[in-house]
Amino acid sequence: MSIRLGYQMPNFSYPGSVAELFPAVIAQAREAESAGFDAAFVMDHFYQLPGLGSPDQPMLEAYSALSGLATATSSIQLSALVTGNTYRNPAVLAKTVTTLDVVSGGRAVLGIGAGWFELEHNSFGIDFGTFTDRFERLDEALQIIVPMLHGERPTFDGKWYHTKEAMNEPRVRDDLPVLLGGSGEKKTFALAARFAQHLNIICDPADLPRKLDALAQRCEEAGRDRSTLETSFLAFVMIDEDGDKARAQQREFLLGTGVDLDALSDEQRAAVTARQFVGTPDDVAADLQARVLDPGVDGLIVNIVANGHEPGVVDLAGRTLGKLVR
Repeated sequence: MSIRLGYQMPNFSYPGSVAELFPAVIAQAREAESAGFDAAFVMDHFYQLPGLGSPDQPMLEAYSALSGLATATSSIQLSALVTGNTYRNPAVLAKTVTTLDVVSGGRAVLGIGAGWFELEHNSFGIDFGTFTDRFERLDEALQIIVPMLHGERPTFDGKWYHTKEAMNEPRVRDDLPVLLGGSGEKKTFALAARFAQHLNIICDPADLPRKLDALAQRCEEAGRDRSTLETSFLAFVMIDEDGDKARAQQREFLLGTGVDLDALSDEQRAAVTARQFVGTPDDVAADLQARVLDPGVDGLIVNIVANGHEPGVVDLAGRTLGKLVR
């Protein structure tokens, strides 16, 4: 597995009817595949997230959507970015992602994290617990899931989860990869060092040197060669051959979330836009190179939340960014 360039779809608020929604998702995944992206991602949420929209905006269930994409694509890897561990029993999740692997012909990746969106838990009647609870659960879950992905039959008696010779058949392979996502230098990075093949780092780019140093320390503590754990960064991209048009899209998107760039101080504006990469293809490429790749991150996962559903936009991003990571 290698994900040097990934495309995430975090937004399903497209023009048209519900009947037109999933065809637009398929079109993006196919465009990403043809443009050279290594993986296509959807979020594992039930409501739209703060900062992207209001909770009542459209949101697809991740694994149903990914299975649909599996039959509509042929080579691109498929994953949630990332699965909320709290939403599913871990043995059932192992079965779910393995079935996605079978359906896709060996293209599934298990993206997973501890879970964080309290509103979804409360609304759906799912136990949220404390921060410590959620990471204890994730640690236990990975001790069940990873052996099941490898064809083992784990018996596990933990604080949160219990299995007895849990079987997982059929499987296409015994090395379905695990991707952890998050920013926690102690807990998330330590779990990645123990269990994952890929870590997607979510943070302000200015924090990346510290994050990468912390990851190296966690790998050393786990007795792992840091070079065997691939890394990526999640970036919000607004790209157009006309840089002014891209910057206008940024302003319009932020206004839709209640943020008026013109009303902010320089410091506030920098904080709000820290993870956004906006402008012409050359602008975006240079900014990602300087702020993400030069500090030492291996790859990029991008979303194009403003207009990724418009034909040609994902292709432009793929052709632009593929040059940076190959």
